[in-house]
Amino acid sequence: MSASRTKFYTDKPNGKVLGVCAGIADYTGIDVTMVRVGTVVLALITSGWVIPAYFITAWVAPCKPTGLYSDAEDEKFWQGVRTNPSRSTAEVRSKFRDLDRRLADIETLYTSRNNRLADEIDSLR
Repeated sequence: MSASRTKFYTDKPNGKVLGVCAGIADYTGIDVTMVRVGTVVLALITSGWVIPAYFITAWVAPCKPTGLYSDAEDEKFWQGVRTNPSRSTAEVRSKFRDLDRRLADIETLYTSRNNRLADEIDSLR
């Protein structure tokens, strides 16, 4: 079974205690230090209910598989998908439309009767 790139994982190798804050940072794309500071502030403000939630999350959530992302660009893409899937879908559609338009331009140039292009191709033969 392959790992899902849109699922929440604890990130124990990059974590300090159990990797929950590092997992949240990986999932959302927010800096891990900001997530840790936010967790401490929430723990102080809410009389500590965040602490049991932290340990329950560490117990329930699976560990992040190694090699989940091929590179940093892949990681950023999947963070964008998780935070706003509709925007990511629109971006992919836009890239495909642009690619389709560019291929159509190439096809038009290639199939049109362009004497200069035909002469260059003949000179290469």
